[in-house]
Amino acid sequence: MQEVFEQIIEQLKGIWLKRRYIIITTWLFCPLGWLGITQLPDTYESVARVHTDTQSLLRPLLKGLTVETDPDKQVILMVKTLLSRPNLERIARMTDLDVQATTPKEYNKLIEKLEKNISIRLVGGDNIYSISYEHKEPQMAKNVVQAALTVFIENTLGESRSESDSAQKFLDTQIQDYEARLLEAEGRLTDFKQRYSGSLPGDTGGFYSRLNINKSKLQEAELQLREATTKWQSAKEQLTGQKPIANVMTSQYDERIAQLTQSLDSLMLRYTDAHPDVKEAKRRVADLKKQKEEEKIAMSGENGQENSAFTDSPLYQELKVAESELANNVASLTVRVTDFQERVKAMEAKAHTIPEIEAELIALDRDYGITKKKFEDLLNRRETARLAQEADETTDKIQFKVVDPPRVPIEPSGPKRLIFITAILIFGFGSGIGISFLFSQLTPIVTSARQLSNATGYPVFGIVSATESLGLVKRHKRKAIIFALSNSMIIVMYAGMMSFYLIPALQTSIRGLL
Repeated sequence: MQEVFEQIIEQLKGIWLKRRYIIITTWLFCPLGWLGITQLPDTYESVARVHTDTQSLLRPLLKGLTVETDPDKQVILMVKTLLSRPNLERIARMTDLDVQATTPKEYNKLIEKLEKNISIRLVGGDNIYSISYEHKEPQMAKNVVQAALTVFIENTLGESRSESDSAQKFLDTQIQDYEARLLEAEGRLTDFKQRYSGSLPGDTGGFYSRLNINKSKLQEAELQLREATTKWQSAKEQLTGQKPIANVMTSQYDERIAQLTQSLDSLMLRYTDAHPDVKEAKRRVADLKKQKEEEKIAMSGENGQENSAFTDSPLYQELKVAESELANNVASLTVRVTDFQERVKAMEAKAHTIPEIEAELIALDRDYGITKKKFEDLLNRRETARLAQEADETTDKIQFKVVDPPRVPIEPSGPKRLIFITAILIFGFGSGIGISFLFSQLTPIVTSARQLSNATGYPVFGIVSATESLGLVKRHKRKAIIFALSNSMIIVMYAGMMSFYLIPALQTSIRGLL
């Protein structure tokens, strides 16, 4: 550690002996550099701050009804693309900067300068963006920031509507395509069903399911036919064993005769047989009985037997009605059984071709179902896109509020002369120290006994100091004074430069004197 410390001391001594290079370098770089800084033109920076509000009230209301896009990501994308060449060219046209470029090369340099000097960045975490631009003319700086702010807002709002229009056109094209495909699939399915209308699956299932159903119905109809036949045979046997009996004929005159007889009885209680009313009642009763007998004779058959309507007993009549109904039921069931037998026979004859027909129908249904589902999905998506487009037209999902509009700057914002002045001072001294160290290594000077011993390899037994008469001490003191004065003057110049730019009143007064 001691050796390292001694080596550092020796290197510093070597730099000190070559300190004249520090003086040369500082006076070569610092005054010239500071003079160049004073000649730099002033630049003015205009700044605007805008707040992007992505929390629209309509957004939660339309959740699930429209296509949901992330407005935050949309804003970030617009921020990244603000400095694209088309936007920069638009800004140049809006501010008339493009008229300053007379050649394509100058125009390219102008666009590159805009891209370099326009700055947009997020300030804080509340979606506040800052747009700034530096230019030698204050008004131009403000105009460029205003143009960039306009492009940023218009691009962000216009991008959403442009995407909605593109999506709407794409969906319309796809819907037309799928509609044509759906009509074609429906035509193929309709033609197929017309060709095989009797062999296709119905609501009750496939072919074999309907065959089994018809067989079951046939068995059920045959059973019903056997039951009805048995009942019919039993009814005929009962009808054969029932004998018809005499029966008092009923006529249309019976009720009138009964009424007149009752009226005659009432008259006989009050009058004698010679009373005109009694005679008239008896005459009318006799006439009605005569008419009844004539009707009975007229209703008699040619063979002298009475008509069945007057001779059959009620039980006999009921048996004949039941036998007739059973006969009709047997006939109906016979027709039904015959029909089911023909159906089953026809379906069994087609059994070997049905699997191929059903497989082809399933394939057609599957193709039609997929096309129909896609078509309905596209219709729903178009309606969703239309609703989203209407929502974008009525209200903005992204709202912009200019917090600080761009203003014409009064005070110059650059160049950063204080930083440049300090940097030149550091660079001047640093370069001088570096050059002194380099020359101390190229032409080394021995400054200690240990250094001499290391250089020669011989031990040093003593040191002889220089006397006053040699003049070495005075010369070294004079060099030290010159070095201190040189550095002091550089520091004074540095302090003066810093004061000039730090104190506005001093700067104004000096410029007034000049």
